[in-house]
Amino acid sequence: MEETVPGKSVAKASVKPEEKQYTRFGPSQRIQHAIFLVSFSLLGITGLAQKYATTRAGEAVLGLFGGIELSRLIHRGSAIVLMAVSIYHIIDVLYRVFVVRVPLSMLPVVEDFKHLYQDILYYLGRRRHKAYYGRYTYAEKVEYLAVVWGTVIMAITGFMMWNPISTARWFPGEVIPAAKAAHGGEALLAVLAIILWHFYHVHIRHFNKSIFTGKLTEEEMRHEHPAELAQIKAGEAGQLPPEEVIQRRQRVFYPVAAVLTAALTFGLYQFITFEETAIHTIPQGETAQVFVPITPTPTATPEPTPTLAPGQVIQANTWEGAFEELFGDKCGACHVQQSLGGLSLATYADALEGGNSGPAIVPGDPDVSLLVQVQAPGNHPGQLTIDELEIVIEWIESGAPEQ
Repeated sequence: MEETVPGKSVAKASVKPEEKQYTRFGPSQRIQHAIFLVSFSLLGITGLAQKYATTRAGEAVLGLFGGIELSRLIHRGSAIVLMAVSIYHIIDVLYRVFVVRVPLSMLPVVEDFKHLYQDILYYLGRRRHKAYYGRYTYAEKVEYLAVVWGTVIMAITGFMMWNPISTARWFPGEVIPAAKAAHGGEALLAVLAIILWHFYHVHIRHFNKSIFTGKLTEEEMRHEHPAELAQIKAGEAGQLPPEEVIQRRQRVFYPVAAVLTAALTFGLYQFITFEETAIHTIPQGETAQVFVPITPTPTATPEPTPTLAPGQVIQANTWEGAFEELFGDKCGACHVQQSLGGLSLATYADALEGGNSGPAIVPGDPDVSLLVQVQAPGNHPGQLTIDELEIVIEWIESGAPEQ
């Protein structure tokens, strides 16, 4: 078709009107889905890697995440995020139901069974078209309820494994390995359901972008949710209550929601901090040089067996006067008759020279004397008594005289 202008003939441009779009998910719902997607993915990857840690794939994934300990921290952190977004989802659903008065269209109704029957007839060639779905299809409802059920199961079994001592106080110990089996089995089922069911219906069969963009075109609505589209066009869906009504309901809802949020948040805090168990990696203790002898564990005979002859006492605080004979009695088998570890205590010069680990006796400094360091814990094969070790320390502090 042409529009005639004096001296010219101009073709009229054919402009395709922009297709109307309908809002399906608000910003809050899309953000919840994004957080749930990330936390669920991390939980699935790190959880299954731990479940199959002895396989090559499990070892590779754990190595990718920095090892088993870091993978456990990521797994628990993702679980906390998932439970937190679940708490927010509960409050959000309650707000939309009690304030905005959105119908509980995600719950199964009799109409869903009719739709299932109609779809079966369609797949068998006995019906010309599929069922006319409303806001949510029966498949979407089953998937949503499966997420709810799975989250509850994973939270309960996760609590049992996170707090095994407290769990064993309330239930028989057998529930802990049972919880582990249920946790791993449910995780495997959830991941397979997402890959085989959700990915196919949402990303492969038809790429539904509404959870990311928040909108569906009229053609998509006509194909996916024709009954809802008909309700919207008839003015029976998507209508908000008057503003003054919403504000009146908000004044009642917000205090109740605040109390419920506080209670659920406190429950999440208790979940995380309920007990300290072996699942936490104990950091390596500090090491320090020992200079005070530790009291050995008492034995059935509290009095140590004397090593000197009856009635004999150490009369001189010197190597020749006492310690040559003392070390010969206690250490002779390893360090007089032979030089175990390169250390010989046969002579005073040998003791000062020491062995492979350093000097056994450092005159004036018992802290660095290997003899004191080895004897201080109280578990050496040639262990000196407490009194004998104290006298040796005094001798070394006085300069360890030979004569």
